[in-house]
Amino acid sequence: MPATKPPAVHTTETGSAAAGAPSPETGQEDKNQRYWFHILRQDTPAARNLHAAKLVNKAWQQGDRVGIVCDTLEHAQELDDLLWNFSPDAFIPHSVIFEANTPCKDPVGILLHPPAAEDWDTVIILCTELPAHADQFKRLALIAHNDPVVLDQARAHFKQLRALGIEARVHDQRQG
Repeated sequence: MPATKPPAVHTTETGSAAAGAPSPETGQEDKNQRYWFHILRQDTPAARNLHAAKLVNKAWQQGDRVGIVCDTLEHAQELDDLLWNFSPDAFIPHSVIFEANTPCKDPVGILLHPPAAEDWDTVIILCTELPAHADQFKRLALIAHNDPVVLDQARAHFKQLRALGIEARVHDQRQG
């Protein structure tokens, strides 16, 4: 069965599928609503990958181009396998992109390099380094599983965003 792109859907949680840079009327408050930290209760990389796949599926279902940034080829392959098998009824069309100058023809890219803000509607960070131009993304999600090293990376990313003037929304599943 060929993959078809579903129509864009608006939700209050993620905003419009066609959201771009904030207009002067929307201001910094709305810009902050486009940056999220997801801190998982679970402490495994597999839980982090599954949460990322759920976010990818939701964003793709809303019509977004989604870039997932990871550090290693092994991690990219794990995500690739997960996205192929994510849903028993269909798959999420995606490609693994190794180099920055290689365009992604699919709506979802697993990236082994910093993403270009203009190429993606939603960027999911699973890597150790926050991209230098993180404040230019339309939407950004950072996912941390409940592991001390990963949580320290998340804290560093949060401080970097704050230094860029962004107060990211935190969804901490460890809280009740």
